[in-house]
Amino acid sequence: MMMRRRRRVSRALLGAMAALGFRLSLLLLLLSAVGYAGAAGACSSVSFSSNRVYAACSDLPRLSSSLHWSYDAASATLSLAFVAPPAKPEGWVAWAINPTGGDMIGSQALIAFHQPDGSMGVQTYNITGYGPISKGPIDFETWDLAAESSGGVTRIYGKMRLAAGTTVVKQVWQVGSAVANGVPQKHDIQPDNLQSKGTVDLVNGGVSLSGGSTTRKRNVHGVLNAVSWGILLPIGAIFARYLKTFKSADPAWFYLHVTCQIIGYGVGVGGWATGLNLGSKSKGIQHTTHRNIGIALFSLATLQVFALFLRPSKDNKYRIYWNIYHHLVGYTVIVLGIVNVFEGLKILSIDHKWTVGYIIAIGTLGGIALFLEVVTWLVVLKRKSENPRKPFDGSNSNAVQHPLYV
Repeated sequence: MMMRRRRRVSRALLGAMAALGFRLSLLLLLLSAVGYAGAAGACSSVSFSSNRVYAACSDLPRLSSSLHWSYDAASATLSLAFVAPPAKPEGWVAWAINPTGGDMIGSQALIAFHQPDGSMGVQTYNITGYGPISKGPIDFETWDLAAESSGGVTRIYGKMRLAAGTTVVKQVWQVGSAVANGVPQKHDIQPDNLQSKGTVDLVNGGVSLSGGSTTRKRNVHGVLNAVSWGILLPIGAIFARYLKTFKSADPAWFYLHVTCQIIGYGVGVGGWATGLNLGSKSKGIQHTTHRNIGIALFSLATLQVFALFLRPSKDNKYRIYWNIYHHLVGYTVIVLGIVNVFEGLKILSIDHKWTVGYIIAIGTLGGIALFLEVVTWLVVLKRKSENPRKPFDGSNSNAVQHPLYV
C-alpha cells in the first residue's frame, strides 16, 4: 500500500514538473516575442520660439529625438524643426535627408552646435565619407536656418526646397559629444546611433525606422537563447538532479532530462547561428563580453553532447569520473547561459519589465530547485535511517547510484 502511494505521489510530482517547465518556457517565449516599445515623448506638446508652428510631428524611435514639419507639396517646400539632446552639453545634433540611400554616406545634413563665438548655429554638410567632415553647400536650397539650446535639448530650425513631386524622404539623424575647432567630431557607435535612420512620409505623416529586419533578427536571437540556455537547460538539470530520488520516476527522469537538454541545445544552436549572422552584418558594433561568453557556452555545450557517446556503463569503474565531468561542465553551461541572457537583455536595451520577467522565471526555477533539494535529502536520509547497511540505489537494482548523480 505504501509503495503504491509513493508511486502515485512520484507520478504526480513528475507530471507537475513537466507542466511547470513547459509553462515557464512558454511564458518567456511570449514575453520576449512581444518585442519592446521605445520610450516616446509627446511631440505634440513641444512648443517653439518665435511662434513657430508645424502641421505634423513624430517622436523618433532613437536618441530621444523628435521631428516636426509642415510641407507644401505644390512648391515642394519643407519647414522643419528637429529636437534632440546632444550626447554632451558641448556636443552637436544633426538631421539630414539622404536622396541616394538610407545611410549616413550621401546625407545632406543640417548640424547644430555652439559656434566659436559661443552662439548656437546651424551649418550644412554634404556627408561623403566616414572621415572628418567639412561644411559646404548641399543638394537642397535652404533658408531660415537657426538653432537654439535650452534645458539640455538642442532645436534645429530650417526650410528646404525638395525635388518637385517629393512626398517621402529618407532621413538620418544623429548626436555627438564634441566639437573641435568648429568641426563636429565622430559620434558614438552604439546601436541607437547606428540605427537612427528611416523614412518620413511628408504628406501623410508616417515615420518608419530602417533596419527592421535587423531588429527582428536581434529579437529572434534573444528569444532563442533565453528559452534554450536560460530556461530549458536549467529545467533539464532539475529533472535529472531531483526526480531520480523517486524510484517510480526511473527511467522517466532520464528521458525528460535528455529531451530537455537536446531541445535546449538545438534551439541554442539556432540562437548562436543568428548571433554569428548579426555579428557579420554589424560592422563597428562590438559586444565582447556577450560574444566571448557565447563562444564558451556553445563550445562547452557541444562538448557535453558529444560526451554522451563516451558515457560508461553504471558498473564501469570510470563512471564516477565521467559523472564528475558531466556535472562540472553541465552546471558551468547553465551558469554561463543565465549570465549571457542578462548580457543580451542589457544589449537589447529593452523595457525593464522583460528583464524583470526573466528574473521572475529564473527565481521561480531557483525556488523549485531549493525546495526539491530539501525534499531530496529528507528522502535520502530517511531511507538511510531505515536501512543503513544498504547503499542508496537511485535508478534500478543493477548498480549503485547516488541520489545526485546522473
